[in-house]
Amino acid sequence: MRQYTEKKRKETEKVFCNQCGKEIRKQGEMFVEDYLCVEKRWGYFSKKDNEVHRFELCEDCYDKLCASFRIPVDIEK
Repeated sequence: MRQYTEKKRKETEKVFCNQCGKEIRKQGEMFVEDYLCVEKRWGYFSKKDNEVHRFELCEDCYDKLCASFRIPVDIEK
C-alpha cells in the first residue's frame, strides 16, 4: 500500500507491506529497503474483469510467500 503527497507530480511518501503492515524504511527521498510491487489488470475471462489490483511486499514476506510455492522461484544470478 502506498501513501502519496500532493504535489505537481505524484510522489510516493510511504510504502507499507500489505502482508505484515511494516513500513518500508526511507531516508530523504530514497527507500533504503527493497520491496516487491505487483500490479495486475485482470482480463476478460477472469472473475475480476478489468479490475486493477496492486500490492507491495517487504522482502521477508516475499521470502515466506516464495517458500510456500510447490514449484520454486526461478532465480538468475
